[in-house]
Amino acid sequence: MSGMKRRTLLLTPLTGCPALAARGETALGGHGMAVFGGRQGLYASHLPMFHAPHDSQVVLRFHLADVAADQALRETLAREPRLWTFDPERFDLLRFAPGHARPLREFRARFFEGHFERGGRPQPADQRVVVDEVLWFRRLDATPREAAVGRYRLIGRRGEWFAFKAIDRRPDFDHIVRLQSPAVMGDVEVALQGVDRPDVQKAFRARAITEIYFETDDLR
Repeated sequence: MSGMKRRTLLLTPLTGCPALAARGETALGGHGMAVFGGRQGLYASHLPMFHAPHDSQVVLRFHLADVAADQALRETLAREPRLWTFDPERFDLLRFAPGHARPLREFRARFFEGHFERGGRPQPADQRVVVDEVLWFRRLDATPREAAVGRYRLIGRRGEWFAFKAIDRRPDFDHIVRLQSPAVMGDVEVALQGVDRPDVQKAFRARAITEIYFETDDLR
């Protein structure tokens, strides 16, 4: 994993929603993330809100420096796709922005089976998280805005596929799913009805879907 070429995929920003941090701007804090994946890769998605310092949507591909812990987490998530999270040491979230002068390559975090702020079960030791790739970085626009469609991006490889929603309106929802055998690759547009769960399985023409994370309260 660590030997793979690092690249950044960035959604073209909407009007009034800059993707890059202003010079000298920081977003220092404790940035909890949802964790998902399987044998082919591990991913982390920042749990965003519409206020600083949490007003960025970030999705990473990572591995654990501890090889045994890395393998164990991959096997666990492959067997049972469900929400894990981690609570990291404090860092500047904007260091994941494209072109940052000091990109964040690694940090320490405590992992939880479940949500770390909602009764999740803590794992016995902190882990060193090594960032392999920034898959997504987007600043959030707190201006109230409605939308009839939402955009989902597919990530993964070798039969393990996941999709997450681009947070691009307010109120909105954070949504991560695992898809079995999607026939559509890349980004898709999905019809929305407020903050109700849309039919992501149909949009990707997947055989089955497993919901990993769905959150509305943090994005009102």
